[in-house]
Amino acid sequence: MERSIERQRVLLQHLRPSQTSSSLENLDSSISASVCSAGDSAAYQRTSVFGDDVVIVAAYRTPLCKAKRGSFKDTYPDDLLAPVLKALMEKTNVSPSEVGDIVVGTVLAPGSQRASECRMAAFYAGFPETVPVRTVNRQCSSGLQAVADVAAAIKAGFYDIGIGAGLESMTTNPRLGRFSNPKVKTMAQAQDCLLPMGVTSENVAHRFGVTRQEQDQAAVDSHRKAAAATASGKFKDEIIPVATKIVDPKTGDETPVTISVDDGIRPNASVSDLAKLRPVFKKDGTTTAGNSSQVTDGAGAVLLMKRSLAMQKGLPILGVFRTFAAVGVDPAIMGIGPAVAIPAAVKSAGLELEDIDLFEINEAFASQYVYCRKKLELDPEKINVNGSAMALGHPLGATGARCVATLLHEMKRRGKDCRFGVVSMCIGTGMGAAAVFERGDSCDELRNARKIDSHNLLSKDAL
Repeated sequence: MERSIERQRVLLQHLRPSQTSSSLENLDSSISASVCSAGDSAAYQRTSVFGDDVVIVAAYRTPLCKAKRGSFKDTYPDDLLAPVLKALMEKTNVSPSEVGDIVVGTVLAPGSQRASECRMAAFYAGFPETVPVRTVNRQCSSGLQAVADVAAAIKAGFYDIGIGAGLESMTTNPRLGRFSNPKVKTMAQAQDCLLPMGVTSENVAHRFGVTRQEQDQAAVDSHRKAAAATASGKFKDEIIPVATKIVDPKTGDETPVTISVDDGIRPNASVSDLAKLRPVFKKDGTTTAGNSSQVTDGAGAVLLMKRSLAMQKGLPILGVFRTFAAVGVDPAIMGIGPAVAIPAAVKSAGLELEDIDLFEINEAFASQYVYCRKKLELDPEKINVNGSAMALGHPLGATGARCVATLLHEMKRRGKDCRFGVVSMCIGTGMGAAAVFERGDSCDELRNARKIDSHNLLSKDAL
């Protein structure tokens, strides 16, 4: 009620410019709540001018391949990133020289090494030396953080066009042992930052009662949906084939190949087969290789710009970047991150969970995925409809960009029945991240509110 009255007060101030400040103080007595025939127009409120929206005009990824033994085992990291960067420019006819910055999420490689590789990849992709490149590392959300950083920079006016990308070669840069300050032993939370991710998965399963059966079923569902999406050609819209090589480990012979499909999907996975796998992180635990994300190589990239510029260039708008949220949680149960981040991001967008039509929630582990789904009471039919990390893989720095590409292309296919989507993931050391996107053709300058089928004749603010 108070918010509704305040809105009327502000509006009346604008409509009565000749009034003095003292007379405006008397407006309160004339303002009262009234019925609104527009229905629930407060369900979604814009926070920027239409033309200043940050939009996505293209989003692509490489195939995702098993580290060490998959199709990219002999592919250099920069050769993974370059094809998706090049595809953004070629498929939109945007000049590489117009790009204000390229931000690449990446996790495992030494910072200076990966920064150099990303700069090299930009050159391979045809970008001039005038286009800068930087990396960002927020663990498993790094690819999404890169997209959010670019969106924020465009909003701030630093530049009008930018690329948010992600890259990980877990073949080239496997996880190594961690060395830390002995002081860490004096603080439990700091010590929990060093827990193996699989141990945090066991903690979530134990603390919140996620059963082995539930986890194995979630894994089977992921593989089933990913296999169906592949068979129906859904991923063709987002995957950029990569020309590379396969090296025979015995002879050293190189065979040129072009990789165009994900190689970690197991179409015939079954709960009975997964039940035979032993727990990896705890003797009597429930987290196995079968209900965890795969160790993977891959890259993805997203091209963002102001809506006004996209319209000027005549580019189709794939999606609109609405909001982003990163939150902190207990490092010992880091997998709960999406259950905290998603409500924060959705609220920031002026929406409610039931307004979201699709979710891409990274399946780092089945335990945390199942927990988040149940905690938020989400409709399973809205989540990871084409499978996720347990089937496709989780190339840490690239996952966020991959999820954005998968989400937006699926929203485009679904059309008017799918307006809002969310990408989210848990983050090592105890965090979560989430972003809200709107389908590109779902709104125009004159229609900002979500269409509803029934009216209660009152804005939510008046309730």
